[in-house]
Amino acid sequence: MKYKFYGWETAVVKPINNTYPSINSPRDLYDALSEIWCAETCAPRMRDRWTVDNKTLGQCSITAFLAQDIFGGKVYGILRDGGNYHCYNVIGDCIFDLTSEQFGDEKLVYENNPEQFREVHFAKEEKRLRYEYLKKALSEYTK
Repeated sequence: MKYKFYGWETAVVKPINNTYPSINSPRDLYDALSEIWCAETCAPRMRDRWTVDNKTLGQCSITAFLAQDIFGGKVYGILRDGGNYHCYNVIGDCIFDLTSEQFGDEKLVYENNPEQFREVHFAKEEKRLRYEYLKKALSEYTK
């Protein structure tokens, strides 16, 4: 199967825990989240533009931190217009961005970006709550 997210070809890292037994790679996580992402998990400032055809819109930070829970590594952010960061994952030499397709044909630069920390992102309660919602939905989906 061919995926649309950045780094899908080399996204072969293994989980660091057995929290979600059916998730064995970032591709598996993408497949599961494609059934879970929804307007409620989308960033509030983008909700009016969220559609099932663009499920990854507004999902980056909560998705990247959930992927970090499962696969380890670090989360980095690409500074966007408006001062927000678009988050993605780096595990060793593997770089993947499960929510990159929200940008269509725009080419993002995945190097020399600052590390992102959940303590900073989740200081916004709405973001922490969306992360918790996504995490719980993934647990239920993978039972």
